Amino acid sequence: MNNKNLMNRAADNIRILAISMVEKAKSGHPGGAMGGADFINVLFSEFLIYDPDQPEWAGRDRFYLDPGHMSPMLYAALTLQGRFSMDDIKQFRQWGSVTPGHPERDLIHGIENSSGPLGQGHAYAAGAAVAEKFLEARLGNTMMQHKIYAYISDGGVQEGISAEVGRLAGTLGLNNLIMFYDSNDVQLSTMCDSVMQEDTAMKYRAWGWNVITINGNDVDEIRKALSDANKEKDRPTLIIGKTIMAKGALKDDGSSYEGSMKTHGAPLGGEAYNNSVRNLGGDADNPFQIFPEVQDLYNTRKEELRKIVAARHAAEAEWAKNNPELNEKFEKWFSSEAPEIDWSGLVQKRDIATRNASAACLELLAEQVPNMIVSSADLSNSDKTDGFLKHTRSLTRNDFGGAFFQAGVSELAMGCMCIGMMLHGGVISAMGTFFVFSDYMKPAIRMAALMKVPVKFVWSHDAFRVGEDGPTHEPVEQEAQIRLMEKLKNHNDEDSVRVFRPADSSETTVCWQLAMENMSTPTALILSRQNVNSLPEENNAEQVRRGAYVVAGSNEPHDIILVASGSEVSTCIGGAELLRKDGIKVRVVSAPSEGLFRCQPQDYQEKVLPSNTRIFGLTAGLPVTLEGLVGSKGKVYGMTKFGYSAPYKVLDEKLGFTAENVYKQVKIFLEQ
Repeated sequence: MNNKNLMNRAADNIRILAISMVEKAKSGHPGGAMGGADFINVLFSEFLIYDPDQPEWAGRDRFYLDPGHMSPMLYAALTLQGRFSMDDIKQFRQWGSVTPGHPERDLIHGIENSSGPLGQGHAYAAGAAVAEKFLEARLGNTMMQHKIYAYISDGGVQEGISAEVGRLAGTLGLNNLIMFYDSNDVQLSTMCDSVMQEDTAMKYRAWGWNVITINGNDVDEIRKALSDANKEKDRPTLIIGKTIMAKGALKDDGSSYEGSMKTHGAPLGGEAYNNSVRNLGGDADNPFQIFPEVQDLYNTRKEELRKIVAARHAAEAEWAKNNPELNEKFEKWFSSEAPEIDWSGLVQKRDIATRNASAACLELLAEQVPNMIVSSADLSNSDKTDGFLKHTRSLTRNDFGGAFFQAGVSELAMGCMCIGMMLHGGVISAMGTFFVFSDYMKPAIRMAALMKVPVKFVWSHDAFRVGEDGPTHEPVEQEAQIRLMEKLKNHNDEDSVRVFRPADSSETTVCWQLAMENMSTPTALILSRQNVNSLPEENNAEQVRRGAYVVAGSNEPHDIILVASGSEVSTCIGGAELLRKDGIKVRVVSAPSEGLFRCQPQDYQEKVLPSNTRIFGLTAGLPVTLEGLVGSKGKVYGMTKFGYSAPYKVLDEKLGFTAENVYKQVKIFLEQ
């Protein structure tokens, strides 16, 4: 056990480095970092198990920082570990820096995740805890015996997602999840008591958590709470740490600056900064230093860890020797490579809903991908993720041998927890709900795209053909929204998210194949509720791999091209047949993924959608959904209003999504 004075000195060192980063950048959040320094120091110097020489070791403990604005605290602690240099942290929030304002993921430097949107980070931690339990059930305790630590703030507790995660983690009894709640009662623009009056401890106990309340700035109390939490056998643990915002900070005049809202989201500034550094035992003229005794503390911990992990590695090697088949699975699962899947035995029915075709794919995946977890937001029998459930069972607090995660009506938490499963490693996750409810998941989709986490989003009930369920359940603008994200590239020019809307059952199979092969970005599959006519049998659905391809009229000159995705492709084929009777030469193109199509060579794109040909697009979404494909001279027939409730065939007729109206609209377009 380390000397308390030394531990306090180390926490003050973290405070100095944190506020100095913010001061130099003239941007950031110093107060929370100062208040949380005691906890992060105890955790990192005495409890967190990691391999100093192998950052990506699968058996390491994980730490997830929910309030990403407190990254200066995390960077400072990791600097004491030797993960960052002084030059690195001096470049906090600068162009090209490895220390941005809200880091997402950087395992080499020790960052599992640090959430941007409050609430998501601890949801990732809960997902990681599920993944650890799931893998332990398959690989045993030798390979999976680590803890998942999370850090949440007042703001994260206020976000609605915290209630979703609290309920799910408690229901599943995730005793491997230990979360510290930095309860400093100070927000960015107000005090906490003006916006929250609930008994947080009682709330989490009601969800089935073990709750410990401590002085969050006292080393002994933090240490005991972490020790007790590590002994907990049945429940996740919430450590409520009553901390002091901007602990140790002084104003320009030397009076206390602690507990002030002004320290939350802005540099301390001027003499307040200098006074605070000096008050914490640092040199205001040269603040970017590690105190020698603190360096010794962390060097000693590093050597302790090398001994601890050496014993763990030896046990893992013995396990691998005695369990060669399991070890082969372990290595494959943690390789981040796409799983090997034999699709040859899958025979899809024709003229079925694409959600049903997806169910057939999921049945195959349940049998062939043993490290896959599928979830649904209480809609598995409607979004047809129950195809996967037919060959497994639900995960429960006493049985993680199943592979179906029942999330309940919690779309955002489901999305984030499935992301967390994949952030943990060793697991492939997919989740389903109605497409209209993707609105709840947008923050999770965006973060998955930023972090390049290859989760699979399965969205059924793809258009107004939800029908008599009513307009509240009819997605109209949702495809345009997700297609915009499809167009957005990561900073390294990689796709942010791959989106597929298959036209029939055969296309659905290929879309699922592409989803399972894609291990670098998220994939979304948008599926129909109603049956759709299959494309002509002579078509080869493997061409879906090019994003868009000709499905009718490929070998003839054409006066017009009809382009669509999903259910509207077969409607275009029907319209094309009517147009041909008038002597109009027509080509029909199915475009399940514009993003993938734009990745093809330019000559292929020009061959499928020639720039000198008039193009007509049909979409059950907003017209902008297809405007990128039809071009400036083209026309899109889409939804410009909604709010009707009726059986889907009536809606098709009333809203003009019929072969006859395609014929009519194209004739008008050609005559313009």
